[in-house]
Amino acid sequence: MAAHRTAGSAASVTVLFGALLIYKEAGERRVNIVLLTPGAGGMYCGACMRDNALAVALRKLGHDAILLPLYTPLTLDEADNSFDRIFFGGINVFLQQKSTIFRKTPEWMDNRLDNRALLRMALGIGVKTDAKDLGELTISMLKGEDGFQVKELNKLTAWMSTHVKPDVICLSNALLCGLAPKLRATLKVPIVCTLQGEDYFLDGLPEAQRSEAWTLLQKRATDVDAFIGVSRYYGETMRARMNLAPEKVITVYNGIDLSGFGAKTAADTQTIGFLARMAPEKGLRTLVRAFKLVREKMPAAKLHIAGSKTAGDEAFVNEIAAEIKRDNLHPHVTFSPNVDRAGKIAFLQSLSVLSVPAEYGESFGLYVVEALACGVPVVQPRHGAFPELIEATGGGILYEPGKVDELAAKLCELLGDAARRKELGEIGRRVVIERFSLERMAKDVVGVFEGMIHHRDHREHRGK
Repeated sequence: MAAHRTAGSAASVTVLFGALLIYKEAGERRVNIVLLTPGAGGMYCGACMRDNALAVALRKLGHDAILLPLYTPLTLDEADNSFDRIFFGGINVFLQQKSTIFRKTPEWMDNRLDNRALLRMALGIGVKTDAKDLGELTISMLKGEDGFQVKELNKLTAWMSTHVKPDVICLSNALLCGLAPKLRATLKVPIVCTLQGEDYFLDGLPEAQRSEAWTLLQKRATDVDAFIGVSRYYGETMRARMNLAPEKVITVYNGIDLSGFGAKTAADTQTIGFLARMAPEKGLRTLVRAFKLVREKMPAAKLHIAGSKTAGDEAFVNEIAAEIKRDNLHPHVTFSPNVDRAGKIAFLQSLSVLSVPAEYGESFGLYVVEALACGVPVVQPRHGAFPELIEATGGGILYEPGKVDELAAKLCELLGDAARRKELGEIGRRVVIERFSLERMAKDVVGVFEGMIHHRDHREHRGK
């Protein structure tokens, strides 16, 4: 089984991994899986895309996998494979947070407010997703049965008990851990939680709320049977911050659906690409300033910016566009917001190199794997999961974070060496096909689920 252990647990053979190995020898079973995934407020979200693709891959492996969206519909660059009902609808959750009246409204009224069209309309008006605005709601959700959304939790639990009866429940991220005690006690199934980027959100809360949220998260983690870190770096980071036992965190690298991700065939045009949310924390300003330095040495260079852009990002993007125009770079820069899957692949295949100079420690960075799947090398900051991904794939180079001049120098280095770009791209593409496919991720995730189910069954048998 390809699931990896975190560095902190490498020295010991644990009960958890003993269960995984025993279950592997016993043979796989058809697993009934529920994935709980929060929508990202109308924004393209890497975690949503990962979970959506995972649900499809699990079904292809012969398992029953249902993807239940929470808060809002999922915004994806491919077909939506989630269930048609929204749980913890964003309007209801907000109103229940603000008023005792809506904590007692009948279900038929709640269902009206959970309507997909209405939720999308609310997103179109503009919904705040900044951590500073959502601190109180985050804490309430982490409180679970003691929070203001307990009515929604009871509805979800009752619906699953009647309609699904899962073998295992997987929470998309640790911010949903408040659901774990009720789900685990009522449905009597293992709870697994993916770790993918929660620290950045929580650390953006005001101090009082931040401390309370991390304390609650540590408490709720005791009701989760296992955590899946999407990289060794992030699994270890959250293990330390949530005070988790080393054996409770398993690393399973994200994988992508490789269909359509062919190697680039277009003529090389010395084009640098950016593929992420068009937001300050993703380092777009850093890349634009590095591009200005690149242009001084390589006047044929171009910059193509693609990725998610919401109404909340508009002011920042306009600011960046004004800076580009002020520096007379606008004839050489292209913006392509909110591209679909086909557009994303075409964009990647047109690049010479990709760089997303994220300003914080990314838990993974799907765009790295997607670029390499097209044979496009990457230049990334030496922090977060990037060193781990570059080491694993051999498909790029690193620079010291925050150093615009060094980023520019690394970009020039690759733009000026077609042979090295080709070598890095080919190596990276080969490793991505071997180790970062969607099927590989799904098999590893199922291995974790099966181990948890077997461990639970073993405990129950011994208790009789």
